[in-house]
Amino acid sequence: MDKPISGMMIYYYIVCKRKLWYFYNQIQMEADNENVQIGKVLDENSYKREEKHINIDDVISIDYIKDKGILHEVKKSKKIEEAGIMQIKYYLYYLKQKGVADIKGKVDYPLLKQSIDIELTEEDEENIKAILIELKEIVNRQLPPLLEKKGICKKCAYFELCYI
Repeated sequence: MDKPISGMMIYYYIVCKRKLWYFYNQIQMEADNENVQIGKVLDENSYKREEKHINIDDVISIDYIKDKGILHEVKKSKKIEEAGIMQIKYYLYYLKQKGVADIKGKVDYPLLKQSIDIELTEEDEENIKAILIELKEIVNRQLPPLLEKKGICKKCAYFELCYI
């Protein structure tokens, strides 16, 4: 594995390991996907006053930071809530490894007018370490993982590739 692990890779690890493999191996199908386009419009039109897309080391891209040390990740819906939570926990973990302490996170759902507060626990850190090991193993395989049929597949940008 020669690329650093991004927050998006952590997100895809939770959502679908096959999608993770495709993404890592630069098979990207999201440019024309309607759901991805909706997410981009939501991103452009939400939280306009905030400095957005804070890139750190070309590894993590924080949607925005507000209120002295609260990282925000914006999501369209709660359908894959666990993935969004783990993504921001990874940001907190990554920054902690860089010596940044006393930060928290928040997952925002502007369409639902809801948010979830996120903190990184020791248990989360151990879980992330295990995820990083498995993630590296997955992306270094010669072939993508076997297809796991999920309810979210129909709206996935990779649907046609997986179901050919």
